[in-house]
Amino acid sequence: MTQHLVLAPILVPLITGAALLLLERRHDSQVLRTGAWIGMALLLASALALLVRASQGGIDVYLMGDWPSRLGIVLMVDRLSAMMVVTTTLLAIPCLLYACAGWDKRALHFHSLFQIQLAGLNGAFLTGDIFNLFVFFEVLLISSFGLLLSGGRGDRMKAGMHYVVFNIAASTLFLIALGLLYGLLGTLNMAELAVRLREVAPEDLAIVRAACGLLLVVFCSKAALLPLYLWLPETYSRAPAAVAALFTIMTKVGLYALLRVSTLMFGDEAGLLAGFGRDTLLAFGLVTLVLAGVGVVGSQRLRIGAAYLVLLSAGTLFVAFALAEPGTISAGLYYLPHSCFAAAAMFMVAHIVQRERGLLGDRVLPTAPPLPKLTGSLYLIAAVSIVGLPPLSGFIGKFVLLDATPDTAVGWVYTAVLGSSLLGIIGLTRTGTRLFWRVEESDLPGPPPPTIPGFELAATTLLLAYGIALSVAAEPVLRYTQATATQLLSPDDYIESVRSTGPQLRAP
Repeated sequence: MTQHLVLAPILVPLITGAALLLLERRHDSQVLRTGAWIGMALLLASALALLVRASQGGIDVYLMGDWPSRLGIVLMVDRLSAMMVVTTTLLAIPCLLYACAGWDKRALHFHSLFQIQLAGLNGAFLTGDIFNLFVFFEVLLISSFGLLLSGGRGDRMKAGMHYVVFNIAASTLFLIALGLLYGLLGTLNMAELAVRLREVAPEDLAIVRAACGLLLVVFCSKAALLPLYLWLPETYSRAPAAVAALFTIMTKVGLYALLRVSTLMFGDEAGLLAGFGRDTLLAFGLVTLVLAGVGVVGSQRLRIGAAYLVLLSAGTLFVAFALAEPGTISAGLYYLPHSCFAAAAMFMVAHIVQRERGLLGDRVLPTAPPLPKLTGSLYLIAAVSIVGLPPLSGFIGKFVLLDATPDTAVGWVYTAVLGSSLLGIIGLTRTGTRLFWRVEESDLPGPPPPTIPGFELAATTLLLAYGIALSVAAEPVLRYTQATATQLLSPDDYIESVRSTGPQLRAP
């Protein structure tokens, strides 16, 4: 049974989502919540089992339908994919908990769509085939459309339509890139592509570069790299808190795909395509990082600021992965889950602030009714974590990244990372001062004395606890990410594992 374990992170939420959809019309929300939590428990168990298996250093390959890898669809588990599945599951737990405070009752098919999105996310991390990556992209995007637009109106519908149109355009470009690659190279299996790209003839290099360039553009659009991020701040800021919190992993899917493809297909062994796009990605990542910091400073709403913090983390990861050094990739992989948890916590805090301030919402104004100290404490921990101040995990991730930066890139990287961090500190300090350290009172009527629902408080606290745990367990986590970076930069092991796995012949 262990060889089938790779299917569990995909099948468990898929089956759970289908079952919850059937139960919606005949049962109340309590039954749906119970079913969702049973599925989440099974998903967590399978994700942790995959992590333990992957931590042994091997690469497990699963041939769907028992077809040879060059013909069929391959699922695979290595250190990176197992880590991403665990990160997604850990993030989903507080998101579901937050939604169970009451928002899930107002959203049509929430629990089913939530589970299907998890299936799409996990499938994207586990697939070894680029066309299957496209399929799982579409699964998670379609469910995200439903989660974003359900129960929405006005500004959320407007932002949601921009999100839908942008992603449909990106998906169309993805299909064009896949068609070109298949026509030129005859396969979409990542391991086979890596081998055939090494053998590209010089006369075919231009068209192959164009196809690969389209593929990178698609991944950059999913990861919100400049100038393809303009849709993100408004979309994320209009989404319900639990949905926006889960969406923090969405940009990481594009970054994961970029890292996987860059190390496997454009690594140092890729011949004429070695290092393809690396310098361009580094340059755009640096600019994205700085502009995201400016966005945090200029945000007039707390949720907009949280969305720009997602962009700031994406820019940091672009820089870490584009440098393509074992130390920078390791630092980026440590920073990745931290950035998801911290940004998700900030979206939840913003929603709590919005409800507590009544008509003023989450607008950053010089005067407003004072907020409870508990909310201010949650904001303070989230801000310190996400901006990279010691002693929390954001500081550790950035410190390790800067320490591993090669001498040739020190000037640009230090300036962008430290400068964007400074801008983030300025923006979050300004926001915190205006929201929580009142000097004047507003004339606008405030809401009655608020209390934070238990589920919302527990979910936000759990996300912040993740960040603290990453800080306390920094040494073993960094050991894991260092081993993951070493494995990624040795693509021949991946290629050999996939190509040497053949169908299991059975007697009739």
